[in-house]
Amino acid sequence: MLIATSLSPAITGAIIGLVIILILVISVTRLLFICGPEEVLIFSGRQRKAADGSQIGYEVTFGGKRWKTPLIERVDRMDLRTIPIDIKSSNAYSKGGIPLRLHAIAMVKVTDNPKLINNAVERFLGRDISELRRVAKETLEGHLRGVVARLTPEEVNEDRLKFAQALQKEAQDDFAKLGIQLDILKVQSVQDDVNYLGSIGRERIAMVLRDAEVAESTSKSLAEQAEAKARQNGEVANQKAQTAILSKENEVKRVEAEQDALASMEEERTEQAALHARAQAEQALQEIRKSVEESRLTADVVLPAQAEERAEALRARGEAAQIEQHGRARAKALDLMTEAWKKAGPDAKDIFLIQNLETVLETVVERVNSIEVTEVNVLDSGDGTGLATYASAYPAMVAQVLEELEKTTGVDVVGILAPEKK
Repeated sequence: MLIATSLSPAITGAIIGLVIILILVISVTRLLFICGPEEVLIFSGRQRKAADGSQIGYEVTFGGKRWKTPLIERVDRMDLRTIPIDIKSSNAYSKGGIPLRLHAIAMVKVTDNPKLINNAVERFLGRDISELRRVAKETLEGHLRGVVARLTPEEVNEDRLKFAQALQKEAQDDFAKLGIQLDILKVQSVQDDVNYLGSIGRERIAMVLRDAEVAESTSKSLAEQAEAKARQNGEVANQKAQTAILSKENEVKRVEAEQDALASMEEERTEQAALHARAQAEQALQEIRKSVEESRLTADVVLPAQAEERAEALRARGEAAQIEQHGRARAKALDLMTEAWKKAGPDAKDIFLIQNLETVLETVVERVNSIEVTEVNVLDSGDGTGLATYASAYPAMVAQVLEELEKTTGVDVVGILAPEKK
């Protein structure tokens, strides 16, 4: 009993706290209102001053949150989302008395303009959304007939954007009074019972077909003319090209004939020059051979005879002398021979060469003749010296061989045989 008595105040305090929290939660839930972006909240029950200075008994809240005054204010919600409306109008007489049947789709909603939303609150607050759709539809249909009456069927059918803009402008004032705004209006179809638009369409189709046929015929004629002109121009160009080709071919043939004639003349002239040069070279070679022969005879007969005579004289004196003088005589003979070789000076080497000159010249001639030329292409610069230059190469080769012999042995064969030309 003591424990139960001691716990009773704590339990009582907890229960009271829970009750207070529950009351606060309920109060917040019932008194705090949050407005979404797709709606507006209308707090009514207290007098407020409007923007134009008039007194109204409500206030419209756009978005956010707000506390409700208990027992005094009431809160209503009004939807701002679009409402689709299907508009169909029959026997709407256009300009000219042609009845039309129109089908359009409109998107309307409660305006979010703070200056105009009071009109919607006063007319549609607490009413079903179908009521707003009905009022908007009847208003649009009435204005649709007024706009159609000012336009021809062609204007209604061809420029539907213009028709929709005219209808929006026509209904704008009435929608502002109702607190409604028209977001979208699209004309789906325009028809008539008397087939007026169909007749216009057939007429225009016939005109288009006629224009197309005329354009096709004109284009075909122009194409044929252009083709004929192009063909003619092509033939003329072809003839000009053939003429130019023949002219160039004749020119080429003429140049080739001239070149062939010049080549033949140069070839004949170079052959004559080659023969002349060969004859001159042969004549020079014969002269060299003659000089060589004379030098060889002198070397083979005169000089050996003189040397033998001196040797015989010395030999005779030696035989007559005593044995001790024999050595001196031989030495003296050797001295005399050495002295004769020295007295000969540079001619001693030449005499030795002359004795073997025939062998040397045969070697030179064999070396020149060993060069075999099967085919020669002579490039002439136009002055006729090509073949002459080639023919003069033979004497030049002989001179080159003799020059190499001089560089190798130090003996100038040409200088020995023809000293007056040095």
